[in-house]
Amino acid sequence: MLDIKKIRDDGKQLDEALASRKHEPSSSLIIELDKKNRDLIGELQALQEERNAKSKLIGEHASNGKKDEAELLKSEVSSIKNKMQEIENNQRIAKEELNSLLESLPNMPDASVPVGDESVNKEIKIEGKKKEFSFSPKEHFDLGEDLNKMSFDQAAKISGARFVIQKGELARLERAIANFMLDLHTNEFGYEEINVPILVRDQAAFGTGQLPKFKDDLFKTTDDYWLIPTAEVPLTNMTRESVVDAAELPKRYVSHTPCFRSEAGAAGKDTRGIMRQHQFYKVELVSLASEENSADEHERMLSCAEEVLKRLGLHYRVVILSTQDMGFSAQKTYDIEVWLPGQNAYREISSCSNCGDFQARRMNSRYKENDTIKYLHTLNGSGLAVGRTLIAIMENYQNEDGSIDVPEVLIPYMSGITKISN
Repeated sequence: MLDIKKIRDDGKQLDEALASRKHEPSSSLIIELDKKNRDLIGELQALQEERNAKSKLIGEHASNGKKDEAELLKSEVSSIKNKMQEIENNQRIAKEELNSLLESLPNMPDASVPVGDESVNKEIKIEGKKKEFSFSPKEHFDLGEDLNKMSFDQAAKISGARFVIQKGELARLERAIANFMLDLHTNEFGYEEINVPILVRDQAAFGTGQLPKFKDDLFKTTDDYWLIPTAEVPLTNMTRESVVDAAELPKRYVSHTPCFRSEAGAAGKDTRGIMRQHQFYKVELVSLASEENSADEHERMLSCAEEVLKRLGLHYRVVILSTQDMGFSAQKTYDIEVWLPGQNAYREISSCSNCGDFQARRMNSRYKENDTIKYLHTLNGSGLAVGRTLIAIMENYQNEDGSIDVPEVLIPYMSGITKISN
């Protein structure tokens, strides 16, 4: 959520930021609702003071035998109470209108973010080289089905579209990928492994910005839990409604979880394969940092995610997402796009975002530095999306006979298996 004080001080800055995200300007309405809310609070406080003063006089008049005066004051106090109730109701409505508007607004982009749609995403780095093949490389779903280790038909009979069943060494390879990522992030990069709930309540999904705007992208149970779209939700909420000491920062968490997305806006996109599934696995990185160190922590998180691809020997590039392409809660996002020879295209495999204090304000997550209380800065990134990493390995390590070589760093996690074949 945005800082109302900054909007009061510079509404033009907000409107310019919203325009860059293709959002209607809102500062004038916010300032109007904020003034109305504060004016009503002021009226309420003045009436409370008047009520308290007259209530005190009632007691004094009663003790001095001034019955008529006391009765008159009682009538006035009763009238004040009725007026206060009316103002309290109006103030509650004004506050709800203000909060509803603030909750609907995306984060303000960092000054370094390119302004515009996805066509102005800025490439800042390319690592490695595209692998050359002496044959026409296949896409991952053809490889998996030809090996009889990936079945979309069987999954459809059980669950419908956008699900998969993986078998044998291919299922084991996906597990190996996740274990390799967890070991790398915990042993070398200092992230603490956390096992989190995959069902969360409304306030947790609200805190990270999934609710209310993106409720159609989520799955909800019949007893009002939400299935997490990413471990970012429970990990970031671990410090909700609390104050941590600045000396404890940054806090770095990593978690491997299933993720669930309805893909409500993805009709017709990636309908074949496992690129866009209702259920998938991801190794998620979350950092909680101070205001001063969040930019450096963002760069560090990006390098940790990149290192996974480097050790797997996969070619990729890094881009800064534009104002209109990055997520609702982000103020700056790096996307890592891995090269997929079967698709002859770069595809996103990780997004690393700095959300500033936007999520922390929604969660009331703060830190204490000396005698000052500030909102935490929250960061999240895929380290990496496990299914998409599997796709990248299958397509980049395929052989002409349809077999798939296991990357060297994963062989120990595969008990020495070096190749997946029929």
